[in-house]
Amino acid sequence: MSLIVRPRRLRQSAAIRRLVSETRTDPSQLVLPVFVREGATEPRPIESMPGVMHHDLDSLRRAAVEAVEAGVGGLMLYGVPEHRDAIGSGGTDPDGILNVATRAVAAEVGDAVVIQTDLCLDEFTDHGHCGVLAADGSVDNDATLLRYRDMALAQADAGSHMLGLSGMMDGQAAAVRDALDAAGRQDVLLLAYSAKYASSLYGPFRDAVESALQGDRRTYQLDPANRREGRREAALDVAEGADVVMVKPASFYLDVLADVARESPVPVWAYQVSGEYAMVEAAAANGWIDRERTILESVTAIRRAGADAVLTYWATEVAGWLRNR
Repeated sequence: MSLIVRPRRLRQSAAIRRLVSETRTDPSQLVLPVFVREGATEPRPIESMPGVMHHDLDSLRRAAVEAVEAGVGGLMLYGVPEHRDAIGSGGTDPDGILNVATRAVAAEVGDAVVIQTDLCLDEFTDHGHCGVLAADGSVDNDATLLRYRDMALAQADAGSHMLGLSGMMDGQAAAVRDALDAAGRQDVLLLAYSAKYASSLYGPFRDAVESALQGDRRTYQLDPANRREGRREAALDVAEGADVVMVKPASFYLDVLADVARESPVPVWAYQVSGEYAMVEAAAANGWIDRERTILESVTAIRRAGADAVLTYWATEVAGWLRNR
């Protein structure tokens, strides 16, 4: 009698499935992005991201504590300023909303979570681009690096543990690392958004930061058609001193994520972006999918592809589910 192979034996009960699971997610592998709005006196919902808020400083502190209590590993802070200008002055102002918020979170939770800050000009510029504009309207890469150096020092002074380099300027990791080291801040980590694609999935995020962007960012973010380019960008950032590299968005770019994770000598993270979040929430609200199962499956897929940590707007909620399973 020929042998019948029965792989289903490994699936027959929840206990067995847990025991042989190849991919696991711990709450500490989740990072919660949060938005804080200058001048806000109470939290307000972001319409295109159901369940996500524009925080005031008090609600930001509460959200940070809640994330820590759930076991979340990190917070990524974004500031939404009341005023913007051509060079994004609010990003380097010690009293700008992002730096004020960073100090508030650092005072509230200290080293209980990794405090991360978005190091990019787009939230602070009146044109919405991630850098300084040249006379012809293009983004001036090297002039932007000077602004990033100043932002890095301001964010480090405010208490950020890890700077999220999301602007996609050539040489940004090297420029920021040099500025930090020259100031004696060798302790501050760099998270390079290495494979950040010019995606359609950022729309709700741009609502959240009230972006003034005209046009697009295709001259500096990656072409969605390119796979090898993502690996190249990650390798360059590692060579420039990045401590962690990022793939963004996550779900549409799992092939790139797997490539980068296979080759990277440093941790690799992925960002489950606003559009990914909004699509799931909209489908769940219409009763078309099981919300909890879909969220957990989506995070598992990102981890399975090779992400060591996942930035997700569901971080605190998912952490609670994981701890109670």
